[in-house]
Amino acid sequence: MKVLITGAGGQVGRMLIETRPPNAEVFACTHADLDIAAVDAVRDYVGRHRPDTIINAAAYTAVDKAESEADAAQRINSEGPRYLAAAAGAVGARLIHISTDFVFDGTASSPYLPDSSTNPLSVYGRTKRDGELAVRELLPQRSAIVRTAWVYAAIGANFLRTMLRIMRATGAVRVVADQVGTPTAARPFAEALWRIAASPEISGIHHWTDAGVASWYDFAVAIAEEGIVLGLLPAGIAVTPITTGDYPTPARRPSYSVLDKRSLASYGLSPVHWRKRLRSVLKEIPGV
Repeated sequence: MKVLITGAGGQVGRMLIETRPPNAEVFACTHADLDIAAVDAVRDYVGRHRPDTIINAAAYTAVDKAESEADAAQRINSEGPRYLAAAAGAVGARLIHISTDFVFDGTASSPYLPDSSTNPLSVYGRTKRDGELAVRELLPQRSAIVRTAWVYAAIGANFLRTMLRIMRATGAVRVVADQVGTPTAARPFAEALWRIAASPEISGIHHWTDAGVASWYDFAVAIAEEGIVLGLLPAGIAVTPITTGDYPTPARRPSYSVLDKRSLASYGLSPVHWRKRLRSVLKEIPGV
């Protein structure tokens, strides 16, 4: 199985490389290796290497910055997937495209299904939704779109590492408590993507996160509690809940973005509770 991974320098891309199966011949591309928003480069690269599967982990993920850099977000999140889908179709490859909970507006009261109506609130969410539409338009039978949420790892820039840094430095943190979703560890997400890559019968839109539900405040409290147990943090960390209104940001975020993951259960993919995954990730932090 020849697999092209785009966005290989990000936290999901790096986990895809670390968890690649023995039978996978991997071509891992960072943005420096391949700009997915450059149509000629994408066509030439895919045509030259002729992968069986492309896993697109490349994205413009600076949610707030995207509000002032809409063109850049559009190029990477919307046009890039379109070019990858076209190139995949030209060589008969399959495309697994990673998307986001930000395609939803957060007004639901139960987990979003893969076919729930989208209504993004931000430039980031809109450009990711447009990328999904492009993939479905150009490669309807040979693509799988996998939406995820709140991804973090022991490496990279993410909520976990930000919380650890602030908690170590100040012993206290204020965190939004009225946005609800599910933290998702990057390594098991990458493992799920490999399972999907090995299952060509999986197509369409699917959801994957860890199991359970949490607010950002709940996630921060768990980081503090588990971090203290593992010796990553001193005792007595104060985590204070605040509202979204107390912490205004350029981009609007969905207040509820829990994703229904049952569509993948029939393929043997069953998520583990986010708190258990958090413990595993914390043990990968240097010093444990």
